[in-house]
Amino acid sequence: MMSPSDTDTPRAQLAERNLRLDAEGFLKHLSDWDESVAALLAKNENIDLEEAQWEVIHLLRAFYRSHQMAPANRALVSLVRRELGADKGQSRYLMGLFGGSPAKTAAKVAGLPKPENCL
Repeated sequence: MMSPSDTDTPRAQLAERNLRLDAEGFLKHLSDWDESVAALLAKNENIDLEEAQWEVIHLLRAFYRSHQMAPANRALVSLVRRELGADKGQSRYLMGLFGGSPAKTAAKVAGLPKPENCL
C-alpha cells in the first residue's frame, strides 16, 4: 500500500492513471499522452514545463505525426533552428530546457518513442 507521500510523486500519479512506462520512463502507449501526462513525465525528469519547453514539445509531436519518428539530437537542433529560429536552434539552448540529452528527454515528455541513436 502506498503512503500519502508516495502518491505525490510523478511516477505514482502516472501509475494511478494506469499509464505504463518502459524501463527508461517512456510511455508504452503513445495514445495515453496529453498535456497533464507531459507535466508528470517532465516532473519525473525534474523539469518544470514553461512556454519554451511546450514550444519544442509541440514541434516534436508535429514532426512525429509527419515522420513517425522522433529526431535524434542533431536532427532536433536542425528542426528547431528551421522552425523556431537560430537563437533556439542550438544544442546549448535545448540542453538548458531539457538537460544533457535534449532529444531523448524532450521525446519522453512529448510522449514519443525514444529517438534512435540516443543513449
